[in-house]
Amino acid sequence: MEYKSSLTIMFENPFWIGLYERIDSGKYEVCKITFGAEPKDYEVYDFILKSWKDLKFSPPVKAEMRVEQKLNPKRLQREINSQLESRGNFKRAD
Repeated sequence: MEYKSSLTIMFENPFWIGLYERIDSGKYEVCKITFGAEPKDYEVYDFILKSWKDLKFSPPVKAEMRVEQKLNPKRLQREINSQLESRGNFKRAD
């Protein structure tokens, strides 16, 4: 049994939304969360903790599982840093 999930926050005019995707036992489901104003990290975390049981996911669709390649740790760190630097209004504290 494999379980993966991800939450992507993005701006969809005029609101900030979150796409919560999960794959459970080869079945893909997605849920759209509307935040309104730009949410802070702690607000997103608090929302997920308090509202997890109330989220309405799409009907499950069969998902193709792909084998993920192991990345070199240094390359992975570079990719993470580049994503952090392109996060909109947020700035990295060095």
